[in-house]
Amino acid sequence: MELTFLGTASAIPTRYRNHTAILVKVSNRMILLDCGEATQKQLMKAEISPMKIDDIYITHLHGDHILGLPGLIQSLAFRGRTRPLNIYGPKGIGELIDHIKHLGYCTMGYDLITHEILDDDIIIYQQNDFLVKARKMKHTVFDYAYKIEELRQPKFLRSKAIELGVPPGPLFGKLQAGNSVSIDGKVIEPEEVLGPPRKGVKFVFSGDTIPQESMIDFAKDVDLLIHEATFTGDIREKATENGHTVAEDAARIAKDANVEQLILTHLSNRYTDSKPLVDEARQVFKNTVYAKDLMTVVIENKKPVTIKKNK
Repeated sequence: MELTFLGTASAIPTRYRNHTAILVKVSNRMILLDCGEATQKQLMKAEISPMKIDDIYITHLHGDHILGLPGLIQSLAFRGRTRPLNIYGPKGIGELIDHIKHLGYCTMGYDLITHEILDDDIIIYQQNDFLVKARKMKHTVFDYAYKIEELRQPKFLRSKAIELGVPPGPLFGKLQAGNSVSIDGKVIEPEEVLGPPRKGVKFVFSGDTIPQESMIDFAKDVDLLIHEATFTGDIREKATENGHTVAEDAARIAKDANVEQLILTHLSNRYTDSKPLVDEARQVFKNTVYAKDLMTVVIENKKPVTIKKNK
């Protein structure tokens, strides 16, 4: 998987930080997590075509996470998009998209398919090699965290299949896909020629939330946890009042969840530098950085999470 942070600010953007958006490349799909104001300009800076986006997942309906949608949706129409765009989000996302369709006298040449998340801790999308799961967090409005997890097929035991009489060829593919085959009246089951389950890479994006014990379970053993840390601990009361997390508490969640890498985001404009939040978090969880706009992160199997320089 490859992630590009398009925006890392909280409610008020700054000269150096745009509103929240993260572009994820996973398998054959391109996913946008949240869509703050000016997301399409950030995509240009990152040299990523918005036409390639397949799905958008919105954590919650606060303006700094959704106000990029009208411009992006209309730009896609102006550029001649014809294939559908899926938009997932909490209750109200359907009504929001209906309003956007009627803004600006724009003719839509493609379908906007909305998916309202009404349950907690559910798989909202799955294909053969990855899934997306949602879990409710606690903010001042309905808010969901998302987990994107790679699904790796068990190793195909070629020699075992040949030993059981399966000739190399199309039958190998059927067994790998989980289907039984018949050889001279003998049925060969997939589990006879497949190795044990293999772990895939996975990451979690918290959305806006106060610290939640349920996040520890949701993010257990993930390669990467992207957790909001809007403030430092000296103003924890303000953070809680506004439905946010301080850096120390985000780090404690990362430590308890045994994640490999913690990336903090959603910086308040009261800070000109993220260093105080990183220093605070590293007192609890050493492997912590603060996201920067246009920072790219690569997650690969059996390798440390790689953080590349800004474009």
